[in-house]
Amino acid sequence: MRPAMRRLALALWIFAMLACAAVISRTTFTADLSAFLPRLPSAEQQLLVNQLRDGLVSRLVLVGIEGGDADGRAAVSRAMAAQLRGDPRFTAIQNGEPVNQDADRQYVFAHRYLLSPAVTPERFSERGLAQALNESFELLASSAGLFTKSLLPRDPTGEVAAMLAQLDAGQRVPMHAGAWASRDGKRAVLLAQTAAAGSDTDAQAQAIGAVREAFAKAAIAGKYQLAMTGPGVFSVNARDTIRHDVERLSTIGVAIIVTLLLLVYRSVPLLVLGLVPVLSGALAGIAAVSLGFGGSVHGLTLGFGTTLIGEAVDYSIYLFVQSAQYTRDGRRDERAWLGGFWPTVRLGVLTSVCGFASLLLSGFPGLAQLGLYSIAGLATAALVTRFVLPQLVPATLHLRDVAPLGRRLQWLAARAHRLRWLVLVLVVAAATVLAMHRGTLWGRELQALSPVSASDQALDTRLREDLGAPDVRYLVVLSGPDQESVLQGAERVARELDPLVAQNFIGGYESPARYLPSAATQRERQASLPPPDELAQRLGAAIATQPVRASLFAPFLAQAEAARTGALLRREDLRGTSMALAVDALLAQRDGRWSATLPLRAPAQQSTGAADGVDTGAVRAAVARAGVPDTLFVDLKGESDRLYTGYLREALLLSLAGLLAIIVLLAVALRSARRVVATVLPLAAAALVVLGGLAALGQPLTLLHLVGLLLLMAVGSNYALFFNGPAAGSQVAGASPHTLVSLLLANLTTVAAFGLLALSSLPLLKAFGLTVGPGAVLALWFSAILARPAAPDTAKSAT
Repeated sequence: MRPAMRRLALALWIFAMLACAAVISRTTFTADLSAFLPRLPSAEQQLLVNQLRDGLVSRLVLVGIEGGDADGRAAVSRAMAAQLRGDPRFTAIQNGEPVNQDADRQYVFAHRYLLSPAVTPERFSERGLAQALNESFELLASSAGLFTKSLLPRDPTGEVAAMLAQLDAGQRVPMHAGAWASRDGKRAVLLAQTAAAGSDTDAQAQAIGAVREAFAKAAIAGKYQLAMTGPGVFSVNARDTIRHDVERLSTIGVAIIVTLLLLVYRSVPLLVLGLVPVLSGALAGIAAVSLGFGGSVHGLTLGFGTTLIGEAVDYSIYLFVQSAQYTRDGRRDERAWLGGFWPTVRLGVLTSVCGFASLLLSGFPGLAQLGLYSIAGLATAALVTRFVLPQLVPATLHLRDVAPLGRRLQWLAARAHRLRWLVLVLVVAAATVLAMHRGTLWGRELQALSPVSASDQALDTRLREDLGAPDVRYLVVLSGPDQESVLQGAERVARELDPLVAQNFIGGYESPARYLPSAATQRERQASLPPPDELAQRLGAAIATQPVRASLFAPFLAQAEAARTGALLRREDLRGTSMALAVDALLAQRDGRWSATLPLRAPAQQSTGAADGVDTGAVRAAVARAGVPDTLFVDLKGESDRLYTGYLREALLLSLAGLLAIIVLLAVALRSARRVVATVLPLAAAALVVLGGLAALGQPLTLLHLVGLLLLMAVGSNYALFFNGPAAGSQVAGASPHTLVSLLLANLTTVAAFGLLALSSLPLLKAFGLTVGPGAVLALWFSAILARPAAPDTAKSAT
């Protein structure tokens, strides 16, 4: 390269890196799940992400206190609740204590005629009043007699009792010493609702820390144990586990890579210079995604892409090790390497680009981000290796003599074809295992990628059963232009859900309209109340045969008239009650639209035809009968699994398209069907054996296994091309000792970088490590074994 061109290349590189840094400084790094929605998500998919991001499902923290005795656990529960109720990081702390009981009862009593669904014109007819009074008189002889007697003059129709029964229709939590206890009596339980959305991991971490702090103050160290679950707890634990695993495994991997490179380079400057393509590629990848996706880069894309860019370190290894064999007057001759080996490296980069370019066509922005990151990063790393790195390395800087090791590798490579039978056995065995597991090969549930351990999931199930907390899997969600319209819609849906509760198709449901009826319903209930004179006449007729005086019910007549002519209930009237918390959680405004959420509970005993306790067919039919526009019934687990299945199906199709593009590229570049087959065959065999091994271990394949295979193709193509591509000649013995050492070193660094991920406790990282680590080793071995063997005289001379 002429001096002017050298200076231009350096100048362009510096300018490009500065531009990338400027773009990155304005980039937003997000963890928003919308990046993993389709570009045109369905209403159900958008609802799923909204609920996971800041819905009711994301804000619950379930707390268990174990150890000690029952009285001690209850005391700890009460002390914790007292401290946390004053913490602004929580909107609600429930442990069974009657903290808002007086306010709740006062609200229900004062507004009973606007709240009770039993308030109808028939209820206040002579016949209806007589029936209601008979029911109230019968209650006087029951265990609720004292309560009924005190309310009879003001509420002879029993609206308060009916409302309290409705509000108490959910699962009851056992009590001990004034606090909730588990059903088996082994723990005290609390339910906390955070102010922050579940997607705000930092705020969730602070809330969890507050719970731990309250427990530490209330409990005796060593005597009691704290257990917590919930979406926020899981997200914080997953973040901390990922950070710990990545830091631990990255530190080990970097230490191994640095040690390997120093053993070969014996030069710290060479080691540092070898990172230049890697860092350049990382900067270019982030900047490209930021420019292509409106200034936003998803955290998962960043983390995975940074790991992916580790392939770039191979390029500097190829340059340093292979060019060491070309010296002239004691100086390294980079031009010889560029002429002999750069075409092979370039073709390897292009195959990687073809593989990942298919992801750019994905309808899921998350996959498209990953594809763009990989292409920009790898292409930049290769270009820096070609045009910049040779200028930064002093021509007199040399690494250790690796020729002796290379000659041993050359001797082994010349005889590797003798193991072709072993490759055949492994491939046949893998194909057989895959055929046997073809029905269960791919995991179809998003839970397969969950970072939550089985023990934590079991604890979450136990605490939810103890608390009667909904798993919020099944939701009916309505949306509308204003609060009134969604409350009216919720009431129409509720009328269709009530029969399902009676038939045990569902265990129950929550609705904001239960605590804050629509204005239209409140007016209907007001209209159901007769004027004072007419109500007094009907009441007199109803009690004509009863041994009570009409004057006893004077408070009832006055309060019914006050309800008939008084102001309607507003949201502000709930302030200070526990029902206000329920309305805030179930009735929300977002982007100028209002939504009402009705979580469904599974029945205690599963009905016929129900799946996981809820008859989804019956619920869908009920929602359809309600005929409320913009209403969805969503099975969050089912929807998340369908979303993941669509994600996986599209990724499979795009990967196949990428594989076809790679084959076409190789056919054009190599111009030899034999060499194309010789290049693709070891990669296909390595991928098949890896998949077969995973299936034999009972590991369902996930999306990350698939993307890991793409990386395997990218890394392995370099190995196969050096044995069969432009630089290899027609015989293995033609591969120089330095070439074989560079391949071995690149392979070892790949295994150190990715293979260690197989030791991670997280399924996401483990899946990646189990695919790329063994696959990279097999790709190198199979490339050598399946390459065309050397002629006898050439192999002999190589020894």
